[in-house]
Amino acid sequence: QVQLVESGGGLAQPGGSLRLSCAASGFVFGDTYMSWARQAPGKGLEWVSYIGAASAITNYADAVKGRFTISRDNYRDTLYLQMNDLKPEDTGLYYCVKGLKFMDPTSRGQGTQVTVTS
Repeated sequence: QVQLVESGGGLAQPGGSLRLSCAASGFVFGDTYMSWARQAPGKGLEWVSYIGAASAITNYADAVKGRFTISRDNYRDTLYLQMNDLKPEDTGLYYCVKGLKFMDPTSRGQGTQVTVTS
């Protein structure tokens, strides 16, 4: 079955960086669009970014554009999110998503917590 295991979250200071990873299995990763979504404390799920199967297409939410970079390694079946210039409002649980339907819980991993605070 589909398995998505996120890692790399943690505590960061404003202006700092973190790199999230997502190890995927149970489907043909190299043929699949992938996304990142996040959920801030007390708020709803929010789409962050997506990447096409061959990495030719990427898109970002306005809130993270210019600071976050999505990438993937189709040989390692791994998705990444490089997060730079972190802000307190980036705090939340970050989910790796198979495809674009980030609201579907069966398409998401368990998440990795990112906390940005001074």
